[in-house]
Amino acid sequence: MSALWNRLVRVCWRRRAALPSGDAQRCKSAAAALVQPEFLRGSPHRKHPGVTTLKTIRLPEGLQRGALTAIHKSELKDLAERSRRLKNYLWSRKRPAEAPQLREKAVELEERWMAEEKQRQSDGDDQNFEAKIRRKVLFELRKTTYHWTPLRYDAELGVVFMAARLAGGYAAVMRALNEIKKRDPLFAPRSLLDFGSGLGTALWASHTHWGDALKEYVCVDASGAMNRLAEQLLTGGGDTDAPLVKHVYFRQFFPVSPKVQSDLVVAAFSLSELASQKEREDTVLTLWRKTNSYLVLVENGTKEGHQILMEARDVLLKKEEKVIHDSRRPVVFAPCTHERTCPKLLKQPVVPCNFLQPYHPLPLPGNADREEERFSYLIVSREAREAPGEREGVEWGRLTAPVHRRTRHVQCQICCSSGELKQLAVTARQHGRDAYRCARSSNWGDRLPIINTEEDDAPPDQP
Repeated sequence: MSALWNRLVRVCWRRRAALPSGDAQRCKSAAAALVQPEFLRGSPHRKHPGVTTLKTIRLPEGLQRGALTAIHKSELKDLAERSRRLKNYLWSRKRPAEAPQLREKAVELEERWMAEEKQRQSDGDDQNFEAKIRRKVLFELRKTTYHWTPLRYDAELGVVFMAARLAGGYAAVMRALNEIKKRDPLFAPRSLLDFGSGLGTALWASHTHWGDALKEYVCVDASGAMNRLAEQLLTGGGDTDAPLVKHVYFRQFFPVSPKVQSDLVVAAFSLSELASQKEREDTVLTLWRKTNSYLVLVENGTKEGHQILMEARDVLLKKEEKVIHDSRRPVVFAPCTHERTCPKLLKQPVVPCNFLQPYHPLPLPGNADREEERFSYLIVSREAREAPGEREGVEWGRLTAPVHRRTRHVQCQICCSSGELKQLAVTARQHGRDAYRCARSSNWGDRLPIINTEEDDAPPDQP
């Protein structure tokens, strides 16, 4: 490559006087095109290091076979309709209302209505109007407050959950873990702790990524019925009890010792099932204590799911524990490119930071051949892990919306390392040919190397 470069430069300079200015510039550009920027790390632009999205995901053959076997054995009636209702319910599920918020709202309503009532009853003919106001406040709170109830999974509901969420949950965890696999290729976890393991999608996704490198899987779920169903799935629907993934241990409670850590800790769609903010905070801190390398949190791609993750992020970055077993500080690995307040929470109306992952659902009546999982995730590492190519002078931003490829420019929404959310029109002239080609090859959720992003924001997108 260096010999070709030197020869081409010598030829260009010898003939520069004889060439028109336009031809000389094209010759210089041709020579520069042979030099690949460092951040590409030898990869073509369409596979640059920021590309972490996956193509349409299929369930592992053994897992799908085991799921179909369990569903057919259950012989549940109206399974398609029940799974549809459960999926919609889980998607619309919100956090439980906190007592301080309810008290604040009750006081506000009582003061406002009390003032209005006193103006109407200036003669004081009704001595019981305060009691009436309080009853009115209680009625309003009951009507407008989300009534959160815990889900109790038995064997039957577990099968309905399998039909509704197995493939989508697996796709979301696969995509989140691929961020680690792609950006930290030397990471080979030996142990996994899966909190709220459910049907074991995290262990299957981890096994798909790292295979036999994992020597121990600890799955924690309060539901004994879900643990038994997950154990059945490990056999792949076969007649024998031999598991397809070995060294898997199911528990209903956390391991007791706070000093025992796992290389990879996952909690997928679990924090939203906890009854209070205090319980979520305590759980996040417990999971962090048990993390040796990476903590991965995944939730629905709704406002609630995103805010639960940002709540967990603030707890890890800002709250100090009384007893510290591991002094390595938490560092946000993905998807955030900074540790400031999420810019999407600062804009009105609030739009969640979420991503899409296409997948093939279970081949059951009523299911389409291809669906998309909309999810939010957060990965926190025990130390800063800078991949080769992430050097000074190259800013890595996260694409937080669909990428629009236009003539001679690419319209992107990028969350920058400065904590700003920018609309950029990436062009070859302004941002460089390599950044432009990378942008055209990137999708929602990928990272994008942007040089000189501060020059100009994008103009309004033209269809």
